[in-house]
Amino acid sequence: MASVITSRVLSYFLTNSELKPRSRVRVQSVRSGDSKGFPFDSVQKTGASLTGEEDKNGVLIDRGIREKEKTGDRVTAWNVSLKCGVEKKCVKDVISSDLDVLWDDGYGNKTVKDYFEEAKDMIRPDGGPPRWFCPVDCGQPLKDSPVLLFCPGLDGVGSALILHHKALGKVFEVRCLHIPVCDRTPFQGLVTIVEETVRLEHASSPNKPIYLLGDSFGGCLVLAVAARNPEIDLVVILANPATSFERSQLQPLFPLSEAWPGGLYNAVPYLLSCIMGDPNLIALLPCVSDLADIVPKDTLTWKLKLLKSAASYTNSRIHAVKAEVLVLSSGNDYMLPSGDEAQRLKSSLKNCTVRYFKDNGHTILLEDGVNLLTVIKGTGKYRHSKTMDFVTDFVPPSMSEFKYGYDELVGFLNFATGSAMFSTLDDGKIVKGLHGVPNDGPVLFVGNHMLMGLETCSLVLEFLRERNIMVRGVAHPVVLGEREQVSSPEFSFTDWMKVMGAVPVTASNLFKLLSIKSHVLLYPGGARESLHHRGEEYKLFWPDQPEFVRMAARFGATIVPFGTVGEDDIAELVLDYNDQMKIPVLNDYIRIASRSSIRIRDKSKGEVANQELYIPGLLPKLPGRFYFLFGKPISTSGRKEEILKDRENANQLYLHIKSEVEGCIAYLLKKREEDPYRNVADRTVYRALHSPFHEVPAFDP
Repeated sequence: MASVITSRVLSYFLTNSELKPRSRVRVQSVRSGDSKGFPFDSVQKTGASLTGEEDKNGVLIDRGIREKEKTGDRVTAWNVSLKCGVEKKCVKDVISSDLDVLWDDGYGNKTVKDYFEEAKDMIRPDGGPPRWFCPVDCGQPLKDSPVLLFCPGLDGVGSALILHHKALGKVFEVRCLHIPVCDRTPFQGLVTIVEETVRLEHASSPNKPIYLLGDSFGGCLVLAVAARNPEIDLVVILANPATSFERSQLQPLFPLSEAWPGGLYNAVPYLLSCIMGDPNLIALLPCVSDLADIVPKDTLTWKLKLLKSAASYTNSRIHAVKAEVLVLSSGNDYMLPSGDEAQRLKSSLKNCTVRYFKDNGHTILLEDGVNLLTVIKGTGKYRHSKTMDFVTDFVPPSMSEFKYGYDELVGFLNFATGSAMFSTLDDGKIVKGLHGVPNDGPVLFVGNHMLMGLETCSLVLEFLRERNIMVRGVAHPVVLGEREQVSSPEFSFTDWMKVMGAVPVTASNLFKLLSIKSHVLLYPGGARESLHHRGEEYKLFWPDQPEFVRMAARFGATIVPFGTVGEDDIAELVLDYNDQMKIPVLNDYIRIASRSSIRIRDKSKGEVANQELYIPGLLPKLPGRFYFLFGKPISTSGRKEEILKDRENANQLYLHIKSEVEGCIAYLLKKREEDPYRNVADRTVYRALHSPFHEVPAFDP
């Protein structure tokens, strides 16, 4: 049983007589357990001395920095003054270590309007210094979650993550820096505040990364901390960082800020709402007027000077940054040249990844369509230890991510192909849907690749939609690699593959996935099968060695052979590898690309090892339909010794699985001729009259 000291602070109230709070922040000292709410008069944010004060429980309350009690247990202390005693409770450790598939990340429930409502009340002067707070919306993170420290832009409120609180709060211990409107702490003083927190966190958990998220001005702050602490494992995330302040389009206007008359200054927020490039702000002009209160004239003058010193200080030390860096760059940022700055940072920093959002403005964290946690996951930046592990660091897709993937990302493909799923029960009966697939893992799906792997998206999403099962697909490392040759890479389909569970195909990843009882999707034919030549549709190119059978038997996994057809109904392959190698210049490009790519099979393993990578030339057709048939499950439970020690038994099972896949393909090629809705036109009419596209009937199995 762990001792818990917990309190929630009602951070502010409505300015009228109503006592209903608009939002809350949590102030807590926790080893494990829940939080308890307290009235505002019992716990309040304070501007007391920063020298530190030890309460009767031995907890240091100083700038929201964690300290250790004499027992060595880790606690969390936030800079608050407690006007009354805090109840102690003994509770069980109920912190979860896993997230359910299609969990609720809350994205879309908050808007920029909520930010203005929070900020309006949080800016009330309290005479206090900069401090950390944890929004109650973040909730309780998963066990062993890394810390994320958010440093705000010039507003200093610290609430710019309001759209992302619930999502980030599941997988991070989120703390936001609040810089009061009347505070005049110089830039190096702010650096010291953040740095002290980082160093104490590192001392407490030296093997976990610390995430520093900086928005605009905050980007300068977190980069400066990273430059001063190269020995600490940091992941730095920059949202349109203000390191480009000296090249700002508004630079000529800043010297005039001190001369602005009071009446004219009240119009500045409306000008900024247009300049920031965010249509949401323009639509919220009544709220935008509050910007004049959030950043008063004298505060703006001070912060512009602060920003200038911040950019200068950080740029002079940027060469010392060793941290892993992710830059989010907006295409419609009219305050800063964020696109050019992202490229400069990428070339200046040793480990920098850029994602470009062409339709977003300067306030990217407050704009719709950019789910920060999705970007972190898709770029492979979420981890619990020194290196990112595709298996153990995986965060399952949320419901909002699934809906976007299903409706937007591959919505047209789903509409055009109208995937029909069939499976086989234990008694051998073929049924519509996925009812024949085992619920419990480990399960290994083994089947054929269609051209360019077009069937993979439909398969993974249908398992999520119908069975709420997360299928982890193993993919060629080149597919999941970073696109170094692209100067301004957008958040791409490759990133979404990582969000939806794809992992590089390696023996160790397959081992780890099966060991945690996952549902795993494996294509033994690999790149050779997905990039097949003309006339090779539905032909298997499998290796000679039955290694996946032996791996499955080691964990007693259930192997489900499956076949899929339909590529010849949506496109015709007109330029294959052999054709393209006859074209000058193009053939040289293919040779170079193939030589530089990662090779996961050697030439001794036959035709499947021929993995020359190229983009097939396709001629689209009026779409037909994709069909999937999952065969009768084959259990390896209890056969470990038989298969691992006797290669002949393993080979016999391997050939049986291959034969089953070929049988599934032959069955579908024959039965699809009986489908009255094989053509997209017929399916469209049926949908208009009867049901959604996933309910369009097919042939009777």
